[in-house]
Amino acid sequence: MNKIYDDLAAFVAVARAESFTGAARQMGVSQSALSQTIRNLEARLQMRLLSRTTRHVKPTELGEKVLEAAEQRLADLSEDLNRLQGMSDRPAGTIRISASPQPTEAILWPKLAPLLAANPDLHIEIDSNAALVDIVSDRFDAGVRLGEQVEKDMITVPIGPMERMIVVAAPEYLKRFGTPRHPRDLTDHDCIQIRMPTARAPIPWEFQKNAQEINVRVSGRIICNNKFMQIDAAARGLGLTWLLEEPNVKERIAAGDLVTILDEWCEPFPGFHLYYPSRRQHSHAFRLVIDALRWRGD
Repeated sequence: MNKIYDDLAAFVAVARAESFTGAARQMGVSQSALSQTIRNLEARLQMRLLSRTTRHVKPTELGEKVLEAAEQRLADLSEDLNRLQGMSDRPAGTIRISASPQPTEAILWPKLAPLLAANPDLHIEIDSNAALVDIVSDRFDAGVRLGEQVEKDMITVPIGPMERMIVVAAPEYLKRFGTPRHPRDLTDHDCIQIRMPTARAPIPWEFQKNAQEINVRVSGRIICNNKFMQIDAAARGLGLTWLLEEPNVKERIAAGDLVTILDEWCEPFPGFHLYYPSRRQHSHAFRLVIDALRWRGD
C-alpha cells in the first residue's frame, strides 16, 4: 500500500510540474528513476497516465481523473496525519494559512514566530497574497480577511483591532487642485486606484457616514496593487488614494508628507479575522495557533 501512495505522489509531482526534470529536482531523485516509477505505475494500473512530447508532459484524459483522485486522497491523508500528530503532548504538524501581505507582516508573523520557536515540531505555511482564495478547495487550514469579507458559514476569530480606510493626499496636491468636501467630489480628481489580483476593474472607494453609505468609482492615471507604490505616489503629489490607516501611512501623515481628507466619511469597521470551516476537527497545533493570534486588545 505504501508503494502505491509513493507512486501516486510521484505522478502528481510530474503532472503538476509538467516535467520529469522539474519533478525529479523537487523530489530529490534522478529523472531516470522517476520515469521508471511512472512506467511501473502505468503498468500496474493498466492505463496510460501521461502524454509525453519533446516539450511538455501532460496528463491523458484518464490521467486527469487519476490526478484529481490522487490529489484528494493524498491531501486527506496528510490532513489526517497532521491531526493525529496534533493529538500528542507536543504540538506537531503543518498549519496552512492564506492571508494578504498587510496582516501577514503586522499580525501573523510577529505572533507566530515565538510560537514556532517554542514548538520545534510545529510547521507553519503562510501564502501571502491579496487574492481572496477559497480556503476549502485550496486546502488551507484557515484564512485571514477583514471581518466584513468573511463568508457567513465560517467560524471567525478577531486577530486585530478595528480598522479604517482613509483618503490621503500630499499637501502640494491639495494646494494645486483643491480639497474634496464630499466623496462625490473625488470624480473630479486624479485618483490612485487599486486593482485586486482577481478583479477585472479597480475597486470602488467605499464611504460611510452614520447610516449613509456611498460607493464612488474614481479615475486616474495610476492603477496598482502595491502598497509602497500607492503610498509613495500619493506622497509625490500624483493624486489622492484610499487605503488602510496602517502604521506606514500614519508615519507619512505624522511627517507631513500626507494629509487625510473626508475623515467624517471614514468610519471604523471590524478588523482582520482568522476564519476556518466550522466542520473541521482541530488539532492541538491548530488550537495553539488560534490562541496565539486571538486579539485581546493588546
